[in-house]
Amino acid sequence: MRSDFPLVVIRGAGDLASGVALRLHRSGFPVVMTEIERPLAVRRTVAFAQAVFDGVCRVEEVTGRRCLIEEAPAVIAQDEIAVVVDPHGETIRRLDPPVVVDAIMAKCNTGTHLEDAPFVVALGPGFTAGVDCHAVIETDRGHHLGRVIWQGSAAPDTGEPGELPGVGRRASRVLRAPAAGHVIGRYAIGDRVAEGAELAVVRDETGTEHPILAPFSGVLRGLIHPGVFVRAGMKIGDLDPRADVSYCFTVSDKSLAIGGGVLEAILMWLAQRQKRKS
Repeated sequence: MRSDFPLVVIRGAGDLASGVALRLHRSGFPVVMTEIERPLAVRRTVAFAQAVFDGVCRVEEVTGRRCLIEEAPAVIAQDEIAVVVDPHGETIRRLDPPVVVDAIMAKCNTGTHLEDAPFVVALGPGFTAGVDCHAVIETDRGHHLGRVIWQGSAAPDTGEPGELPGVGRRASRVLRAPAAGHVIGRYAIGDRVAEGAELAVVRDETGTEHPILAPFSGVLRGLIHPGVFVRAGMKIGDLDPRADVSYCFTVSDKSLAIGGGVLEAILMWLAQRQKRKS
């Protein structure tokens, strides 16, 4: 870590947020991430949200550790990423960070304000630069992915998953819950599955199991934690037709591109601040 780099608090610790955290951590920024008590992350093998369930996790070579707000500085001092369960924003109020990044990916603003920090960055649709935050990062796959937006908003949410490079849409790779309940996996993340295989079931409150079948052959890239109660229609898994198991355990190109955009925005802000001081 670089002692001259400011603390960054990232709201959310899913796979896209974790790509941001990795790029910032590797560049020398101290990072604290906040999450809800039962994170909704699907790509759990590359999400620091998994530390909420397990206490500690690794995303590529970086360790994330669940801790209390007051323990975050000690975790950071160990060259780790601090993960705090904090659905109400207490971490921002108590740590008063110079930089806040909203990476919740709710497709709407769930409570981030321009005044939360000297520099506030937000990912994707639902934010307007200059109104909700200082900069928005484009999250839509395509020509503008990862671009820093200083005025205006990101592309609106289409409601459809982005196309994977070289794959196109085919059948949807996103797996959704057929009923409300808890997801019980029949396969683990990283397993190869055949078209029509029962990937998982949703066990509802009556004990009835509702099957989730593989729409095509591929590798199970993500599955929501069984401790999370899901609603019918909610995203609960990700099946990758490219069938490369290594993709399940490495941060995606999209996450890294978005992380690069956040890094660029913060460095531009720091440079402008330094220029004003001189």
